Amino acid sequence: MPQVPQTFDALAVRTWCGLALEALGRAREEIDAINVYPVADGDTGTNLYLTVESAAAAVEAVFAGHEAVAAPAPGTAEGTGAGREREVSLADAVRAMAHGALIGARGNSGTILAQLLRGMAQVLAADGGTAHTDGRGLCLALRNAADSARGAVAHPVEGTVLSVASAAAHAASGIEGDCGEVAVAAYAGAGVALSATTGQLAVLEHAGVVDAGGRGLVAVLAALVQTFTGEAPRPFAASASASAAPHEPGEGTALGTMGVPGVTRVPGTTDLPGPAGAPDASPGTAGAGTGDGSGTATRRPDGLGADAAVVCGDGGAESGHPAFEVIYLLDAEDAAVDRLRDRLDGLGDSLVVVGGDGLWNVHVHVDDAGAAVEAGVEAGRPHRIRITHFALGDAHTGAGAGRPPRERTQRAVVAVVPGEGLAGLYTEAGATTVLARPGEPPANGELVEAVRRAHAREVVLLPNDADLRHTAAAAAEQARAEGVRVALIPTRSAVQGIAALAVHEPERRFDEDVVAMTSAAGATRYAEVAVAERQSWTMAGICQAGDVLGLIEGDVAVIGADVTATAETVLDRMLAAGGEMVTLVLGDEAPETIAAHLESRVRESYLAVDTVVYRGGRQGALLLIGVE
Repeated sequence: MPQVPQTFDALAVRTWCGLALEALGRAREEIDAINVYPVADGDTGTNLYLTVESAAAAVEAVFAGHEAVAAPAPGTAEGTGAGREREVSLADAVRAMAHGALIGARGNSGTILAQLLRGMAQVLAADGGTAHTDGRGLCLALRNAADSARGAVAHPVEGTVLSVASAAAHAASGIEGDCGEVAVAAYAGAGVALSATTGQLAVLEHAGVVDAGGRGLVAVLAALVQTFTGEAPRPFAASASASAAPHEPGEGTALGTMGVPGVTRVPGTTDLPGPAGAPDASPGTAGAGTGDGSGTATRRPDGLGADAAVVCGDGGAESGHPAFEVIYLLDAEDAAVDRLRDRLDGLGDSLVVVGGDGLWNVHVHVDDAGAAVEAGVEAGRPHRIRITHFALGDAHTGAGAGRPPRERTQRAVVAVVPGEGLAGLYTEAGATTVLARPGEPPANGELVEAVRRAHAREVVLLPNDADLRHTAAAAAEQARAEGVRVALIPTRSAVQGIAALAVHEPERRFDEDVVAMTSAAGATRYAEVAVAERQSWTMAGICQAGDVLGLIEGDVAVIGADVTATAETVLDRMLAAGGEMVTLVLGDEAPETIAAHLESRVRESYLAVDTVVYRGGRQGALLLIGVE
């Protein structure tokens, strides 16, 4: 039997995230199928999967960063112990997990799950120097997770994921043991509460199912059990006819409720106290629930900006239910968020606001989507705005409200872009875009979802980043399994994507179009100018934090002190090999005069070379350069 941890450390966090992602991947379709409350939009499982995928990716990034720092510098001996001094701490791992879930949260249940993970992180990272925690620490983390999630929901409803989370924490609180025993108790308690959800909400009872968000949380807790015991517990049934005991005897360890404190009776609104001051709720109260939204997206024509997408859900909105789901990330102060909660609570229902420390994830169901976004603008800076219209048909889950499904287009381009400005440019050219903000690369699920949004029989996928090649390849394979013909062009920069998009012709044969786009991208050399964040070894020597770096084809070629001078040097090196067209994409923090200076340099020094300039917005790099 493999060695498994009995304390909760950074490696256990990493393992848990990976196992939870696998568990949700297996259960995704089942959870989607039972998603009937508060809106039957059939994608709770998908949204939970995308949320955990983002959390897992953030944790992996922390480990990758520490491994890179721990690697010996050129000319030094290995095994000096420096790497051990930089091991990932528990606080590092859980903070990354919580942040990843926050920025990647999808739908109502995903947003609540993000707050559950944040609540755990607040306890587990309280003592930043602690390498691990024990069973008691895990109990406290589960309790704070349940309380903070309930506090994030404007009007908590029993019979939802909140009930399941509270039951898990309640069951674990009576355990005096290691992390494995605590996880087993939490899982068993959650399973009992999950079975009880059917009788707590009329819509669940009518459909004969348990709560979809609660079912997803049980899968996440099963992964926690496997992390500490090495064995996956048998899943709990999702139908109302099933008992609280695990179903289909087979692999794994059966977890009943015998001998587990706190789960000998079904927790309800009176058994499980929420956080102090939390309002009471009845099954009829609008609130938490598990309805999420994703689906067919088009860019809004009403000025919400290039970072806003309007999405068509698959219907199921009951009479009297708001027409839109609005979700966005928000940069704002705590006081402004308090006012925002009051404002949004008056606009609609299913209000969940999670996060803190200046970054928040806002979710609400409303009839006036524009007012919900405007409220966010008044509170701070909303971004990654996503609007789902519940009344329209979804591209990949079927027709809604009796409408026939929308006809697929023949061909589409899906592209990852690093800034709002480029997103607008690509969208104007007809592409479906996935926004990649600095430090927030899109996950595999986001690319698959974008392919679905494109709603085409044939899709050309442009990752526009060398680091996304594996993610894009996995997304392409998944889309092919869903019947979409996908060609992946390995573009390594957004300027290569621009060149490919410029020669895209949907009317010609797919293979010919892909060859032409691949050729145009390959003929475009690319570079970028950025500022070094820390001291580092590069191909051009040692750089210090604050140095200006000129990267050509991904390698540092120039280290300078002035942005414009460094950019000119990079451009001269690129044009020394020839070129007919220079593309400049300016970031928000690029000097105002840099474009005019470089255009003048090209005009005076290189005959018959044209220059085109675009505004990229918050794209990470100060400047992107393409030479065709």
